[in-house]
Amino acid sequence: MAFEGLTQKLNTALSKLTARGKLNEQMVKDGVREVRVALLEADVNYLVVKDFCKKIAERAVGSQVMESLTPGQQIVKIVSEEMTALMGAEFARLTWSSSVPTIFMLCGLQGSGKTTMAAKLAKYLIKTGKKPCLAACDIYRPAAIKQLQVVGGQAGVPVFEKGVQDPVKTAQQAVEYCRDYGRDVLIIDTAGRLHIDEELMDELSRIKQKVKPQECLFVVDAMTGQDAVNVAKAFDGKLGIDGVILTKLDGDTRGGAALSIRSVVGKPIKFSGIGEKLADIEPFHPDRMAQRILGMGDVMTLIEKAQEIADTSTLSKAARRRPSDMTLDDFLDQMRQMKKMGGMEGLLSMIPGASKLKNSEIDEDAMKKPEAIICSMTRKERRNPSLLNASRRKRIAAGSGTTVQDVNALMNRFEQARSMMKRMMKNRGGMRDLMRNMR
Repeated sequence: MAFEGLTQKLNTALSKLTARGKLNEQMVKDGVREVRVALLEADVNYLVVKDFCKKIAERAVGSQVMESLTPGQQIVKIVSEEMTALMGAEFARLTWSSSVPTIFMLCGLQGSGKTTMAAKLAKYLIKTGKKPCLAACDIYRPAAIKQLQVVGGQAGVPVFEKGVQDPVKTAQQAVEYCRDYGRDVLIIDTAGRLHIDEELMDELSRIKQKVKPQECLFVVDAMTGQDAVNVAKAFDGKLGIDGVILTKLDGDTRGGAALSIRSVVGKPIKFSGIGEKLADIEPFHPDRMAQRILGMGDVMTLIEKAQEIADTSTLSKAARRRPSDMTLDDFLDQMRQMKKMGGMEGLLSMIPGASKLKNSEIDEDAMKKPEAIICSMTRKERRNPSLLNASRRKRIAAGSGTTVQDVNALMNRFEQARSMMKRMMKNRGGMRDLMRNMR
C-alpha cells in the first residue's frame, strides 16, 4: 500500500495528541518532532521538512488550538492542510492548445515508466472524448518502439513511428499526421538515459523547440524518493517542465518524491500511476493524497471509481428486481464490479480508518473463492438459491475446490446482501437515487 510506512508513523505521532483532552506547548513540540522524524525517514527533502514542521508548530501552539475542546483533532487538521499545500494545494489540470493537435511531451530518465505512461495518458484522454495519437521518439532503447506499439494497441490509439530516423523529424511528422487524420492530441514518448547527459538534453530541447508542445511533462518513479526531486530540478533547469507525473505510486513508496517535488521544483504533480494496468492512472489531487497519507481515506476518488466502473445496465436490471428475487448471478456481477475497481489494498487505502489494517489482514484473493463456488453451480441453482440443499452444497464444494463450510459462508454473505437490499428499498427513492448517482 502506497505510503504505508509513513502513514503508520504519522498516525502513531498524531494519535498521542488526539488521545489527550488538553495539550501544552511541550506536548505539541514532541508530536511535531515525531512528525519530522517520520518525514525524514520517508526521504522527504530536509529543507521541505524543516519548513513544514515550522509552519505546523506555529499554527498548533496558537490559542485557538490550545484552548479548543479538541486540540488534537485541530492539529491533525492543520497537518492535513499543510501537507495539501506542500503538494500543490489545488488540482492542476492539463492545459489545451488553441490549435490542433495539443502536444504533450513526456520526458524523464530511462526506467521511469514513460512509455507505459504515454499509453495510460492516452487511454485516460479517450474517456474524456479526445482522439490521441502516440509518437515513438525513443530510438535508442532496444524494443522501445515495439513496446509503444504494443501498449498503444492495448489502449486503442495509433502509434506514429519512423524507425531510427532523427527523433526531431519524427516528432514533426507526427504533428502533420495528427492534422491529416483528425487526431486532436499528440503524446510524444522521448528517449531517456540512466543519468542526465548533454546529448539527451540537447535532443529533447530540439524536439521542444521544433514542435512547441503545450506541456512538457516530467515522468518520475515515485520509489526513487528524494533523488527524483534532484533529477526533476535538473530537467527543469535545462529543458523547462510544466508538470510532473509520478509512476509506481502503488509500490512501497516512502513518500519523498510526492511530498518534496512540488515545493522544491515549483511544478505541479498532474497525474499518478497506481498500478500496472493501462487504466491505473489518476489525476493528482493534493488534498485527497494528503488524506490518504494521514490514513483519513479518499472517499471522493472511491466514488469516482465506482461511477466509472459501474455497469449501469447491470445495476438497472438489479434495481427492477425485488430483494427476494436477487440471484447469485446478480451477486457475482456485484463482486466482479468491485474487482474492476482495483485490489483490496487500493480500495482500503481510500476508506477512512482502513489504513490501520495490517497486510496480514488483507486477503487479495478474497473474491476468487466465492467466484469459483458460484461458477460451479448450475444455472438453475444460481437463479434459485433455495435449491441448495446439503448434497448440492457438497457437490459444489468438490467442483470448486473448496469446502462445504466455504459454500455455507458464501450463502450467508448472499443473505446479508439481500437483507441490505431490503433496507435500501425501504428507504423511499433509495434505489432511484443510487441509479442517478451512478450515472
